[in-house]
Amino acid sequence: MEWLFDSQTWIALITLTTLEIILGIDNIVVISILSQKLAKSQQAKARSIGLALALITRILLLLGLTWLASLTKPLFSVAGLKISARDLILITGGLFLLWKATREIHHAMEIPEAQRGPKIVATMAGVIIQIILLDIVFSLDSVITAIGMARDVKVMITAIVIAIFVMLLGSGAISRFIHQHPSVKILALSFLLLIGVTLIAEGFTLHIPKGYIYFAMGFSAAVETVNLMARHRRAAATEKLT
Repeated sequence: MEWLFDSQTWIALITLTTLEIILGIDNIVVISILSQKLAKSQQAKARSIGLALALITRILLLLGLTWLASLTKPLFSVAGLKISARDLILITGGLFLLWKATREIHHAMEIPEAQRGPKIVATMAGVIIQIILLDIVFSLDSVITAIGMARDVKVMITAIVIAIFVMLLGSGAISRFIHQHPSVKILALSFLLLIGVTLIAEGFTLHIPKGYIYFAMGFSAAVETVNLMARHRRAAATEKLT
């Protein structure tokens, strides 16, 4: 129990928890987009299951550090680039996000409302399987960050549990906000495109600093927030005139 009274341990825990929450933003966006394909009564359950699976996946990866290290061993080379199992997982996950986001944007922007027909409601099992596969992709990034920040497995697991709990508290509000504002949904899908490209680049050993990614996402979100506020004020002014 000495670690409870070690200041360095607490600093590592707070820092790592903050980073895990930041790294979990893209996970929340993905889960929110996927869960919206379900009936409204099932969406909250799918988000809870998705984040619970994310927690289990991260803890299992932490407990299997030897296996995790084996994922970085090269399997083959392409044009001089050594590709490992981790790289294949990142590339596959990135391609899936590109396909999913492009398909959703096309459906929202190109298909007229009158031609869309009845909304197809996805099955819980189908959505959960997609969440599990993407959780594995995002967990690699999260766990590798945790290993680099702390050496004590107890500290890493505690930080991940706290981060998942915070994400669980905020996932409902984020999902509702995305669903209620079509322009925000398009922006969220654009984030998925950005994340997908980043994962593919990481898979080909082209490291893109996360700070650039989160700055772009934050700046875009800030601009959209200003647009929503301006739209709300115009709507309120129009109501007063009528």
